[in-house]
Amino acid sequence: MDAVNAGLDEKLFAYLQESIKETAYYKLLGVKLQMLAPGYAEIRVVSNQEHTNPIGLIHGGLIMSIVDAAMGNAIRSLGIKGATVDISTSLTSAARLGDTIVARGKVLKAGKNLIFTEGQVYVGDKLIGDSKATFYKISDLNY
Repeated sequence: MDAVNAGLDEKLFAYLQESIKETAYYKLLGVKLQMLAPGYAEIRVVSNQEHTNPIGLIHGGLIMSIVDAAMGNAIRSLGIKGATVDISTSLTSAARLGDTIVARGKVLKAGKNLIFTEGQVYVGDKLIGDSKATFYKISDLNY
């Protein structure tokens, strides 16, 4: 499935698409870009055995990592390079082996130094995680 560009400058979209594809941590997790729009990002992971915890469910750390990635890439879709400074995630249900997990991130407000975001994680139509995060603006992206 090809990623959808829903309104970004083509050069920025191509830069982000390649950056996401080549990020070592994203490769480790199996992150795939699904969609980018200004201030919005969707990524997905198909869960596998390496993502399971000792009781056979998908580890909550995967869910938290991908929602952080979705919110961070929502910021980057605005041409901003930022770092997470605070994040809170509620895990409302479990994901299981083989599930396609989709994280959606959205910028709520981009200030001079702080960016406020929200994110949700789904398996199909079922919400499994809800998150809010604050990011610090490091600089504008050079792409």
